[in-house]
Amino acid sequence: MEQKSNFGKFILLWTGELISSVGGGLTSFGLGVYVFNMTGSAANMALVTLLGFLPTLILGVPAGVLADRYDRRLLMMIGDGCSAFGIIYILICMINGGASLVQICVGVFISSVFSALLEPSFRATITDMLTKEEYSKASGLVSLAGSARYLFSPVIAGFLLSVSDIRLLLIIDIATFALTIISAAVVRKGIGAVRVKKKEGFISSLKVGFNVLTEKRGIMVLVIISSAITMFMGMFQILAEPLILSFSDAKTLGMAETICACGMLVSGLVLGIKGIKSRHVKILSVSLMMSGIFMAGFGLFESIIPISLFGFLFFLSLPFANNCLDYLVRTNIPDEVQGRTWGLIGFISQLGYVVAYTVSGTAADMLGEVTGLGVGRGCAMVVITAGLCLAVLALFIPTPACIKELETCSV
Repeated sequence: MEQKSNFGKFILLWTGELISSVGGGLTSFGLGVYVFNMTGSAANMALVTLLGFLPTLILGVPAGVLADRYDRRLLMMIGDGCSAFGIIYILICMINGGASLVQICVGVFISSVFSALLEPSFRATITDMLTKEEYSKASGLVSLAGSARYLFSPVIAGFLLSVSDIRLLLIIDIATFALTIISAAVVRKGIGAVRVKKKEGFISSLKVGFNVLTEKRGIMVLVIISSAITMFMGMFQILAEPLILSFSDAKTLGMAETICACGMLVSGLVLGIKGIKSRHVKILSVSLMMSGIFMAGFGLFESIIPISLFGFLFFLSLPFANNCLDYLVRTNIPDEVQGRTWGLIGFISQLGYVVAYTVSGTAADMLGEVTGLGVGRGCAMVVITAGLCLAVLALFIPTPACIKELETCSV
């Protein structure tokens, strides 16, 4: 049966997620500044970030199972609405005299637990709403919404903090939750729920999702590649800041981050308008190879101009790879198991971040000490190595027949 297009309703839902992303970015930026000013500790900032990341990683798999058993739009509304409670808790603590580190950690953890419902349900909803021809455009727009927290939020938050305090940022973020719930409710009313004929047991449902990943070898190979990409991305995210700060100041760092993030904006707009119609495997390979080369170039210089240029080019090329990965996997997964399968995919692929967060900083410190060049050049060596490994990995992607088959064998 041919899938009916609901692209207009998708745009409404996407707009809500875009606004939510900006709001979440305001809170993330504001809490980072607040915790650092309060404690003077980067480790405490990392703890808050970790508590915001781990629940989403761990709970993503069961959230995917729920997305296939229950109304996906309703789950999105529950996830958005309940995740606001964590931010409200932090706001109340601040109004009553200031939030302690423990209170902030509790609030962030609560918010992250409920946010875990969103990702599998949102991804599976895209499949419910759109035709296969529209998947690529949708993926580009989703990538753009995700990058909004890095493009717009820091600038907005920095301005607001200069005229007010973090409480205003939290209030704005809480207001964005209401907008996203309304957009999900409108879409839910317009297209209804996907009816589940038979509700399997939780473990059985999870096994079905795992079997979908393993029965097509090409899908599993691409998921492992995604994990490698997130590992290299995590290394880049962790080490880019100390690399730049080793020879520059925080103001220059902020400008460089904005320029680099603009690469995601440009590619997101291109993909949102044009999409990718064919040759996904080849484009995946080329874009990943270029991403690796640009990452390596980022670490070669101690000058902000070439660093900003290579960072921009890296973030320009990477979304093309993500778009192709998304399309090749999505079109080879049956609609009725999209939620649980995307939950598993998210869990496996994001394990790369855990590896990066664990080893990259230590490796950079060790290299800087052993070579006597300092932590900045140690960071650069790790980034260069990660970039070259990514480029080499990209060369082998078109080789396996199981990956080639994904482009011609779609559900």
